[in-house]
Amino acid sequence: METRNSIRPVGPVVIDIENITKDYVMGEEVVHALRGVTLQIHRNEYIAIMGPSGSGKSTLMNMLGCLDTPTSGRYEFNGKSVAEMDDDELAAVRNREIGFVFQTFNLLPRSTSLRNVELPLIYAGIEPERRVERATQVLTDVGLGDRIHHKPNELSGGQRQRVAIARALVNGPSIILADEPTGNLDSKTGEEIMDLLERLYERGNTIILVTHERDIAAHARRTVHLRDGLIEMDHAGFIPELDMPIAEITST
Repeated sequence: METRNSIRPVGPVVIDIENITKDYVMGEEVVHALRGVTLQIHRNEYIAIMGPSGSGKSTLMNMLGCLDTPTSGRYEFNGKSVAEMDDDELAAVRNREIGFVFQTFNLLPRSTSLRNVELPLIYAGIEPERRVERATQVLTDVGLGDRIHHKPNELSGGQRQRVAIARALVNGPSIILADEPTGNLDSKTGEEIMDLLERLYERGNTIILVTHERDIAAHARRTVHLRDGLIEMDHAGFIPELDMPIAEITST
């Protein structure tokens, strides 16, 4: 049986970006959020993307999730150029290939857990009976089988995040992109969510975790650290002390 921090064999490259840049015009100023990032992510990896505020990690997350387009550079998803995808193809990638989990949950406040989890299936054109069956099963899988008819204001923070994870899983994506998934949770509940992500990794999902918290990043098997829009360190396993000089980290 695998233990935490064991490394599963990785599959083929699923995300391949080369020299990606992203510029934002803020009035008369141009902000260079990404300055030439090159990164490959393989199927079945568990990777943490870290960095201080303003490092570009949120911008990179939006690029990886096909939520934004780069100013320049190359991005291939499953061997296909993202720049050449039309709107329908991009929507299909976001709905079927990548499951998104956000810090703020992004649940519809007046809808039940079941209805929130059904949404991606509605967009995918799945018939109602199958939608209910699939959403109920996934909610049960994340431990909320007895909360399917509860609305978000009737759930704890951890339960709301579990609903969000169920929604991310309902279309069977291979990649889970989690942006600060424990940011609004207490430490105990945060550990429960990380245990759930761990199980998804052991099941074969690719996990991309965006966080600024070292104890959360320690769950990953690979750490990419950004600073000023560039990759400062790409390390197999967890970078033990991000305050150490890079040369010293590299030599350990």
